[in-house]
Amino acid sequence: MENMTLKRIKNVLKKEWELTFKSVNNTLVVTLLPLLIVGQVLGIIFAVKTFVGANSFEDITSNAMIQRSMANLQGMISSEITSLSLSDRFHLLLVSQFPYYLLLIPTMIAISLATFSIVEEKQTGTLEPLLATPVRTWELLLAKALSGAIPAIIMSWVCAVVFLIGIAFLVSKAVVEACLQSTQLISIWLISLIFLVPAISVLSFMLGVISSSKASDAKSAQNVALIIVLPVLAIVATQIIGLISFTPILLLILSFVLCLLDLAVLRLAVKLFCREAILVRWK
Repeated sequence: MENMTLKRIKNVLKKEWELTFKSVNNTLVVTLLPLLIVGQVLGIIFAVKTFVGANSFEDITSNAMIQRSMANLQGMISSEITSLSLSDRFHLLLVSQFPYYLLLIPTMIAISLATFSIVEEKQTGTLEPLLATPVRTWELLLAKALSGAIPAIIMSWVCAVVFLIGIAFLVSKAVVEACLQSTQLISIWLISLIFLVPAISVLSFMLGVISSSKASDAKSAQNVALIIVLPVLAIVATQIIGLISFTPILLLILSFVLCLLDLAVLRLAVKLFCREAILVRWK
């Protein structure tokens, strides 16, 4: 029975990937959009390094929000970061925020792809033959979510590597050494990549699939799915402005909560998915 379930999920995954990557636009969304996000962050760091003078750094770091973030960063770095120059400390702060920017990648891909996954098949009539097969509703919805979440996770990891290579050339040796000496900062990066990004990816695509299954057209589905971005932006914003300092323990707890939420949203998606209505009455 378990083998049959895996086989049905794999079959749906294969079908979804064939449809997704057959389209040049979809392929660019999955591959180019994440790299543009990384390029934007690296561009900001480059611009700060190139065009911001020493006096400007004094003004920037005197900001109350930046000071809170600096204080939180001080607790994560084993070495005394006050020995670094103001510019190096600010660069270090920007580097430490990137694991949270990574969360934007799966959410942006989900808004672009997941919201079209079911509603377009309704319109083209390709969903009905699939629903007539023995595939269970939860298998179908999970496979559709995973078909986008898996590439999004892989691209997030690729972007993390690109970012690390980029900052090695953009920031000073002192900043790189401070990052490598911080076990907490390294732990945050690993937890984010291994647990948080996958959990956010599955949740984003599952919510996208729900909005797609309930909408009558792709535009409506995309409008509803914009709420996917709000929790991620809240995580990024609270961290950047220093309201919350996400320690490795807090990130593990957040990842666990999100995994439970993934299961709850999957159950909700199954309940909301009107299989019979699509087969019989949907127009």
